[in-house]
Amino acid sequence: MIVEVFNEIVSMLSYVIPVMIALMIVALGGLFSERSGTINIALEGIMVMGGFIGAMILYVLLNHTELHIQLSVFIALIVGALSGMAFSFFHAFASVRMKSNQIISATALNLFAASVGVFVARTVFGYRRINVDESYRIDVPILSEIPILGDLLFKNAFLSTYLGIIILIAVIIILYRTRFGLRLRSCGENPHAADSLGIDVGRMRYAGVLISGLLAGLGGAVFVIAFQNRFESDVRGFGFLALALLISGQWRPQRIFVISILFALMRVIAARSDSIMGIQAIDIPTEVFRMLPYLLTIAVLAFTSKTSKAPEALGEPYDTGKR
Repeated sequence: MIVEVFNEIVSMLSYVIPVMIALMIVALGGLFSERSGTINIALEGIMVMGGFIGAMILYVLLNHTELHIQLSVFIALIVGALSGMAFSFFHAFASVRMKSNQIISATALNLFAASVGVFVARTVFGYRRINVDESYRIDVPILSEIPILGDLLFKNAFLSTYLGIIILIAVIIILYRTRFGLRLRSCGENPHAADSLGIDVGRMRYAGVLISGLLAGLGGAVFVIAFQNRFESDVRGFGFLALALLISGQWRPQRIFVISILFALMRVIAARSDSIMGIQAIDIPTEVFRMLPYLLTIAVLAFTSKTSKAPEALGEPYDTGKR
């Protein structure tokens, strides 16, 4: 019985980790944009674009080249990330250069991404779904033999898991240990003071939005490749969940990491409620479990809204004449 429970926990966590990594990467992307002072609710659309391009590239590489499968996955992730960065440029141009309403600009990208993904997929492949292979899990020699930890992180693992860990460490270092991070945060807190010290606020905000797009595009590719195994013109609201995770984590990478685990756990329970040991015996409609991530989002935001520590200048277009 104990062995069965342990195997069930390991099995569930093997699903939680890819979801957690995808959510965390996208939320960290949103962190760069909002720390610079630009609201980015286009994370959903950028994820869709990154997932679509990543899935398309992976499909082509797996079926029409002889590249090693892990190299194909890596290329697909990188191209997905770069496509997310390119797509986010439109939001950066509209919100920073043109000083337009940041919510409207981001909403337009969300609507556009889903439509263009379906159109291009049907034009190129003849149908809106792009299936990708599931055989790109890896076992890390020696490390996969470590009890418990080896089963969770180094056996049947995805390349994206290690990329996510590297990105988390890099974000913490960049934001809190580099001049770039200090300047980026100053533009989100007091852009006029930053400008008076010679910092180009517009350039820093461009950088924040583009890095946000890079990571959100990568998160979309991770979601499609490591979790959904296919592109279907949407990412099931993960972009908005990542935005809620960002706010719940108080715009701090360490808190985002912790809360992403909780959000991912709820999302996996919602998706696999009919196959998880113990939950099967509970006489509750599966629809209730599917609402869990969103109920959790509402609850967390309700409890953290009073202590929210958003950047002071978040959402305010910078106008040098108001200094």
